[in-house]
Amino acid sequence: MSTIERVKCLIIGSGPAGYTAAIYAARANMAPVMYQGMQPGGQLTTTNEVENFPGYPEGVTGPEMMMQLQAQAQRFGTDIRDGWVTKAELTGEVKKVWVNETTEVHADTVIISTGATAKYLGLPSEQHYLSLGGGVSACAVCDGFFYRNQEVVIVGAGDSACEEAHYLSQLCKKVTMLVRTDKFRASRIMEERVRKTENIEILLNTSTDEVLGDGNVVTGIRVKNNVTGELTDIPATGFFVAIGHKPNTDIFKGELEMDETGYLQTHGKTSKTNVAGVFACGDVQDKDYRQAITAAGSGCIAALDAERYLAAK
Repeated sequence: MSTIERVKCLIIGSGPAGYTAAIYAARANMAPVMYQGMQPGGQLTTTNEVENFPGYPEGVTGPEMMMQLQAQAQRFGTDIRDGWVTKAELTGEVKKVWVNETTEVHADTVIISTGATAKYLGLPSEQHYLSLGGGVSACAVCDGFFYRNQEVVIVGAGDSACEEAHYLSQLCKKVTMLVRTDKFRASRIMEERVRKTENIEILLNTSTDEVLGDGNVVTGIRVKNNVTGELTDIPATGFFVAIGHKPNTDIFKGELEMDETGYLQTHGKTSKTNVAGVFACGDVQDKDYRQAITAAGSGCIAALDAERYLAAK
């Protein structure tokens, strides 16, 4: 075990929430130390075009925006490091955190911005091809390029599923969209966009029965009509899953209050968790909006809450 490092403000995770918290904390002379986690920059690094973040009239790519936010946080003195937290003991006066199971950090305040991770259906065949990198993905923007001019299937009914289906339609010959019930969960504008796209076929009341393949790569999807029970095979080389996310909070179980899904509970309009000196921001505590701009706003709140907590001490 290496020596113990003492910090005033520890930020766990990056993304719009973490970087914004870092900008505010650094400007308040809190000398924040950030561990970026397993996906530096967070989910936005897998997003091609961000058109709805204020201040970018022409739009911006997710990775470019995250690089700018990181540079801004570093400009004010944030110590940004690679690595992820593997264990946390947060309930004491001093918050203890272990990074990569080797480094022990003691913090006066902790801001958690660990985000959320894509969910999969859990079918053995899906997991088989996912592990091989043979045609199963939860990120159309990351992997759509590999299916250029091919036929793919996407499962999901929300805004992000519609967004990914539309993105794939610009690359692929045909996109088949599987919606489990008889209606979309997406906003009207997103639903209209996929319905108006010629090469997207929407199958309502349809679920995934099996991911078909030759053992190495996906060759099709067996789907089930949830009304008639009929099974149909759809030829496809790619299978995209867009059915939601799981918050990255496993290491905080038993330490912090969570809802039944694992999202951290914050009090009222604040970023305060049930443990004094520990704050949560971004998608790790927001299952409703999950936007870059709302994550950034909550990162600002977390830094201000942490600053006030330190001042009161």
